[in-house]
Amino acid sequence: MANLYAQSDSNIRKTWIYLFFFAFIVIGVGWIISYYLQSSIIIIIAVVLAISLNFFSYWYSDKIVLRIFKANPIKKGDNPELYRILENLSITAGLPMPSLYIMNEAQPNAFATGRDPKHGVIVVTQGLIDRLERSELEAVMAHELAHIGNRDILLSTAVVVLVGMVVLMTDFFFRYAFWGRTGRGGDSKSKGIIIVIALALAVLAPIMAQIMKMAISRKREFLADASGALLTRHPEALASALEKIASNPSRMEKANDATAHLFIANPFRGKEKRAWLHKLFSTHPPIEERITKLRELKI
Repeated sequence: MANLYAQSDSNIRKTWIYLFFFAFIVIGVGWIISYYLQSSIIIIIAVVLAISLNFFSYWYSDKIVLRIFKANPIKKGDNPELYRILENLSITAGLPMPSLYIMNEAQPNAFATGRDPKHGVIVVTQGLIDRLERSELEAVMAHELAHIGNRDILLSTAVVVLVGMVVLMTDFFFRYAFWGRTGRGGDSKSKGIIIVIALALAVLAPIMAQIMKMAISRKREFLADASGALLTRHPEALASALEKIASNPSRMEKANDATAHLFIANPFRGKEKRAWLHKLFSTHPPIEERITKLRELKI
């Protein structure tokens, strides 16, 4: 039986380990490119460009996502029970109450967004409200509130910046190897070595960056499960909610790959595979594994 605090500490520790290796990949790629170009200016440009591109998406991510899903705000009079659930959870967690929105989707699902706890947003589908019991709704809301409290939006933005840096740097180096000057050495042999290195970086570095991004995302889901269960003191309610969410066959009309990682469960019904390669690139841990861990928790 796992202790809630121990699991939470374990997930936080593993997330930081992943981030360390992620940063190591970025630094390694940057060093290789700088070494052969004999200049660091390109790396600086890549870093500035990656941060600039992602700064906009971080600052306006909540507005963009809400517009994509055509979510509407929920006031206290619209759904007093749901509003009170979130209000009570926010007080218990010591967090500002997030804005509450609803999506007109039959599939039971939910997600959180917002750049910080003061600008937090929780979005639930109509299907979630219709199909879950009160304790299960509370558990799902606690999970999403945990994402806000754990600063997962900020972390995911930082990870996206790192991925963007890797992709930009390797793409430039790949093009430079074919069309630019030779770099160190200046002869055809050196040119050939650079092309081989550039090709390897262009293929492997972005893949490794994506794998690390997905691994961090999965750990944050486990952490939100544990944190949410700690907030409600009722891990079985979240396990039950995840079972209902996963077993519901309804399609999400507005689901897309760019936003799938936001949801508490994969919105693409019928596409969840258990092959190890799929798990490697998945943003969500298998539902069965999450349910098992929740039911092994003791308070």
